[in-house]
Amino acid sequence: MGKFFYIEGAYLILGAIILLVTLFVTTRPFMSENAKKKGLTSVFLVLAAAIGAHYWVTTSRMETVKQAFERGEPIICESRMVRKGAQSLVLKKSLGWRLEGDYFVSDAYVRPFFSARCVVLEK
Repeated sequence: MGKFFYIEGAYLILGAIILLVTLFVTTRPFMSENAKKKGLTSVFLVLAAAIGAHYWVTTSRMETVKQAFERGEPIICESRMVRKGAQSLVLKKSLGWRLEGDYFVSDAYVRPFFSARCVVLEK
């Protein structure tokens, strides 16, 4: 459950803000009596489906990346350390990278790379 809040935390906050805006709009005098119930229900269901789908896609990609890394395939990750020039980095087990939990770690780099921000490099 901690991984869910870590990956989807920002989207949960945005969803709460969207629900608050929906509540504000549906309680205006020009709206019908059932607008609040219908509006909040439908917006909540759409947000829950979108956040759930994003979590499923992200965790599926993370597992694919981890499995490919263990097989020795190259993985490409975004580099947030260098914003100019190359903004991605190719990781490979044979180049001294290791997997610790959900993070790719190397003694040559200060920061680890979160597997959710990586993809398998297609050949």
